[in-house]
Amino acid sequence: MADCDLLMIGKGFTLRPATADDIPGLIKIESEVSPFPWSGKQFSDSLQSHRSYVLCKGNRLVGFLIFNQVLDEAELLNIAVKSSFQGEGLGACLLDYCLAEIAATALSLFLEVRVSNFPAIALYEGRGFRHVGERKAYYHGESGREDAWIMRCDLTPA
Repeated sequence: MADCDLLMIGKGFTLRPATADDIPGLIKIESEVSPFPWSGKQFSDSLQSHRSYVLCKGNRLVGFLIFNQVLDEAELLNIAVKSSFQGEGLGACLLDYCLAEIAATALSLFLEVRVSNFPAIALYEGRGFRHVGERKAYYHGESGREDAWIMRCDLTPA
């Protein structure tokens, strides 16, 4: 996490809780990076009931993180970085922030990812996530439906 903090601070990035004023920017980023983006209502609902953060460079929204925790299980609901900022390690920073936030109170973090999203799968595996199941035809796809991998990161002390 320290490297991530230095990366974000050293390059002028800030992370803060998302607000309703951020919804247009969240939609814009999501529409840019996802073939079937969340709606404004989904973002609005998440702001009310989940932990939602935005990553900014100056006053520009460049990424976001949305997760939830119930008792000792957490779920990563959505994470994205604007295309022009991808490849700088910012997605990893957001994921590391999520993991650090829940480390003291959660035993595991779950997520779903498109089976075709190889960069995301590589990021998750690099952070200790393992493939634990599948959801058949979970996502809308360009030519029908696409499966999702269920991945889990064990947060229990070794």
